[in-house]
Formats: sequence, structure tokens, C-alpha cells
Amino acid sequence: MFAAERRQLILEMVRANGAVSLRELARVVQTSEVTVRRDVRALEAEGLLDRRHGGAVLPGGFTRESGFPQKSHLATAEKTAIADLAANLVEEGEAVVVGAGTTTQELARRLARIPGLTVVTNSLLVAQALAHANRVEVVMTGGTLRGSNYALVGSGAEQSLQGLRVSRAFLSGSGLTAERGLSTSNMLSASVDRALVQAAAEVVVLADHTKLGTDTMFQTVPTDVITRLVTDEPPAHDDRAATELQALADQGVQITVAGAPGNVQGGAVGQGPKGDAAAARPQRRDVPLPAPRRGVPGSAALRGAAVLTEPGSGGPEQRAARVADMRRR
Repeated sequence: MFAAERRQLILEMVRANGAVSLRELARVVQTSEVTVRRDVRALEAEGLLDRRHGGAVLPGGFTRESGFPQKSHLATAEKTAIADLAANLVEEGEAVVVGAGTTTQELARRLARIPGLTVVTNSLLVAQALAHANRVEVVMTGGTLRGSNYALVGSGAEQSLQGLRVSRAFLSGSGLTAERGLSTSNMLSASVDRALVQAAAEVVVLADHTKLGTDTMFQTVPTDVITRLVTDEPPAHDDRAATELQALADQGVQITVAGAPGNVQGGAVGQGPKGDAAAARPQRRDVPLPAPRRGVPGSAALRGAAVLTEPGSGGPEQRAARVADMRRR
């Protein structure tokens, strides 16, 4: 394929989806991510699209939000890996809140296999994924339906969350930076997400690598309130994403990184962290953390473990080697 044909196809994909990852662009045009990145730079110089970390968006993408049909086809392998790991954080019988988004929808499909859960959500898609789950109670917020992402928003949604207390909130968004935390492009969605955070002892953010370093209009969760980030492995050349991960860790965010999509193991990931399911968990790597933060809601229970480890992960020398590897990244 000639460069002109390749760039035309890239432009058509971005126009159709609003945002596309470099990995997906390289797969479609059947070339390397290095070549695709060069093409994206050339198209940006012509004002035809904007670059983002790990991808490309339509011009003015800072304020534009893609609808569900576009988001559902972006970074699907990464979202699956993230959802697999996030589901392992949930125990039988817990009460959690799950926000709207395509990544949280993937999580909900896995939570359907954990008995005794109570899931509070403002997302019709999350509720649908759990509708036929055995022994999982679903509690919907009130509010006004926002058709672009099938979420309930507005004062009705926020008021229905008052007085609620659960163990964890699982949230996604449009961007994540160490400076501002999680953000989204819609004011109503941001307001409901903040109400969800107020109801939880811990806040878990689910964000694939294309959202790292991306900043959008409305802040939903400040960095110092995020307990844990579950993300995927950034491409080797994506230095900025790796730098953003380290900056988040430096601010006290516990970070769990799923292995590359090709390395994700299958199995009964939705059964939680107990029993035989432990052997079927996806590969993960955890970023070393500094001393715990002070005054962060829900952080007290996590202060005893600065670095999460899997059984059989090795002794101090092996962990030190992984720490050195992360810093080199």
C-alpha cells in the first residue's frame, strides 16, 4: 500500500470512529506502528486529525466525546485484559459501584460469575450484563438517560447515591493524567462519577494505555483519591505512557498492568481471587510504590502492601529486578 492510500485509510478510520489506537491502525493497514505514527504526524501537520498518546482523534478531540458504537470497537483486547484483572479484586458477597463505559461493561460480564454481589450502577449496559446473573443483585440509580453512552445522569442519579456506602467503585473515563487524575468530556457524566466516588471506600480506575496522558474537560476523580489503576501494557515505544504510569505511582496510586494481549491467559477469571481461579488469572505486573498517601479515603486498608504480588512471583531479588525494569521503561 502506498503512503497516500495508507493515510487516506487512516483518516477514514478516525473519521468513522472518532478515536483509534495506533495498534488498531497498524493492524488494519498491515504495517508497523512506527510507520503509522509517521503517517499520523503527517496528517496532523495538515490539520486533518490530532495525535493522542497511543492513537489519533478528530481535530478538536479535547472536547469531543465518542458515542458507544465508536468506543466499543476501540482497544477491545486491552479492555478485556483489564476487565479480567479487575474482576479478581472483587470478593464474594461484596457491594460495589460500577460506572458507565465500555471497559466497565466488560468488567460487569465477569462480575456476573461472582455470587453474592450487590452492584450499584448508573449504566444500562452494566445492568444488562448482570441481568441474568445468578445471585447478583443489581441496584440502578435514578436519573435521565444519556443515549450516547446508555447512562443515567443528572440530579436524580446523584441524589439516589446519597447515603450509600460500598467497598469499591470501578470507574472509567476519557483520559487519565497524574496532574488531574481521571477526566471525561461530558459535564453530567463527570458529576455522577463524582457521586459514585463519594459512595466508595476505594476507587479503582480502569483505563487502557491510550488514555494515559490524555486530558479532557471535566475532572471526575483527582489523583489523590484514586486507590488503584488497572491498565494494559503500553507499547515499548510509548515512553510517555510509561512516564505517566510512573508519575501516577509516585503519587501513591497502586498500579496493576496486564500483559500484552497475546500473553493473556484464559480461564475462569470471573470467579474471584480464591480457589482454582488463581491459576487462571491473566499475567500482570505491578508498579513499585512510594510511601502511602495521607488522608485518602479508603487507603488505610492498603497501607500494609506497597507492591501487589502474585503467588510464586519470586523473592526480593526478583522483585527488585522487575522494579529496575519498570524504571528503565
